[in-house]
Amino acid sequence: MKENGKPLIGVLAIQGDYAAHADALIESGAEPVEVRNPEELEGLDGLILPGGESTTILKFLERRGLFASLQEFVRARPVFGTCAGTILLAREVRHPAQLSLGALDAVVERNAYGRQIDSTILTEPTELPGGPLEMVFIRAPRITETGPAVEVLARREGSPVLVRQGKLLAATFHPELSDDRRVHRFFVDLVIGACHEAVQPVKNG
Repeated sequence: MKENGKPLIGVLAIQGDYAAHADALIESGAEPVEVRNPEELEGLDGLILPGGESTTILKFLERRGLFASLQEFVRARPVFGTCAGTILLAREVRHPAQLSLGALDAVVERNAYGRQIDSTILTEPTELPGGPLEMVFIRAPRITETGPAVEVLARREGSPVLVRQGKLLAATFHPELSDDRRVHRFFVDLVIGACHEAVQPVKNG
């Protein structure tokens, strides 16, 4: 954490509206950092994996040597995946199958709701405080299965669209494109909580 108490949260700056994520983080009390190389992960308290085209993102990660670094980071720090970022986090990807970080105990189906023209904005109930949540879906994936450790925070037509597993958060929609900052604030709070846990003194016997 910074000396001003703000967590330092990276945003993978390859595709997607990473600048909108950065703005949302600032409004939610965090300091964003654009990440394009492995060394830029050092010192971060958390990370956002934005949307985009997941196969293109994977090629970039492998070309820059970032994939292995992300696998290590996601085991140690809070990570929030949106849309393609959720695909990258999942333990299994279908339609078609592809490589993933295997961190989130969920099965994700790519482009499950149709083409770009089928993108939509919905307002649905959520477990987050504050009432129904606006959700912007753009060529969204679908979470088809979740493990017992995964908490569902919102659904669309019965399918999970916002889930949490420990330090991991994943959304199949784009919260950065909404004026509602509750999802980003939830993640920032999660990162702050993880920072505090990391500095707790060990109690003897």
